[in-house]
Amino acid sequence: MTVIGLKIAPMDTAPLILLAAGGTGGHLFPAEALGVELIRRGLRVRLVTDSRALRYSGLFSKDTIDVVPSETVRSRTPWALAYTGLMLAAGTGVALNLMRRLKPAAVVGFGGYPTVPPLLAARLYGIPGIIHDANAVLGRANRFLSRRVSAIATSLPGVLDRDPQLSARTTTVGTPLRPAVLAAAAVKFTPPEPTGPLRLLVVGGSQGARVMADIVPGAIERLEPALWSRLVLTQQVREEDMARVRAVYDRLKIKVELAPFFSDLPARLASNHLVVSRSGAGTVAELGAIGRPSILVPLPGSIDQDQFANAGVLAQAGGGLRIPQAEFTPDRLAAEISALAAEPARLIAMAAAARTVGRLDAAERLADLVMKTAGIQAGNDEFSVL
Repeated sequence: MTVIGLKIAPMDTAPLILLAAGGTGGHLFPAEALGVELIRRGLRVRLVTDSRALRYSGLFSKDTIDVVPSETVRSRTPWALAYTGLMLAAGTGVALNLMRRLKPAAVVGFGGYPTVPPLLAARLYGIPGIIHDANAVLGRANRFLSRRVSAIATSLPGVLDRDPQLSARTTTVGTPLRPAVLAAAAVKFTPPEPTGPLRLLVVGGSQGARVMADIVPGAIERLEPALWSRLVLTQQVREEDMARVRAVYDRLKIKVELAPFFSDLPARLASNHLVVSRSGAGTVAELGAIGRPSILVPLPGSIDQDQFANAGVLAQAGGGLRIPQAEFTPDRLAAEISALAAEPARLIAMAAAARTVGRLDAAERLADLVMKTAGIQAGNDEFSVL
């Protein structure tokens, strides 16, 4: 059997790569993208995660998902820390059984505490471990694992430059992107005509939609009435906020689509002129790959301030505006939207600048690193593990 010129072994004997990820889209989507590339190369993949991932559809079916117990550090109280430790220990026991039964060639972690048990188990069994971090600062789980794995991959350059011991084992690869994002990246940015529709997408993520419901309707109300007739608005809104948000837009006669979740978000990013969003690592990576202007509101209160740093990457490149939540008011947002709507050339420049941040070949680069770290070589007829 041959895949794009590469002869591979039958799937039941090909090396197995375990992908470990927390059960949110920010962790699962890069794991899925790497899985697609590894399968394309003829390797087998399975996902190790927590029960939340069972809700996601995509590459992994339930028979290719292994659920391990885990728990995040929710507070620093002795009871909370003890409970987290016990759950992670239980998860490591389950993961040890997985390693014994599956005998993977490598384990790749994408962040979140569900990655800790399988990567610790891999270390105990002498199986190569790799972590990937999509943020501009290393997350807590990945920080803990960073000295216990064979290789580290980051989405952005310079993340570990201050630690020579870790930077020597670090490769910048970008964020692996799902096929839907790669397809959206092929859509050229077309700026709004001076009197034509202005397409605005507002998303908040699971932790951020409330602030968008609080601020965005008031900002739209403060726009000049001439902009109301041009605006085509799509907004993620929680069910509990839906009625109050819709009431404002109905009164202003805004063309709007409201929903708690958009399953086709990459395509929606590509079809809009401006995006207002939180700045999770996945969102920033997709905005960079697709190349769309953005107004980013980092989630406050994070221990790592990772979203603030992520938004800074796009802001420094000129592809987005970073507004701290304390400054994210209806007046400020209305002013920024009005200014951008009046300057289509600025939107074009921001879209081009955002693209400089994106890496469309990240999945291939990470797959190369995984195969190298695992000692997997593709021969003429089959794989060999060194």
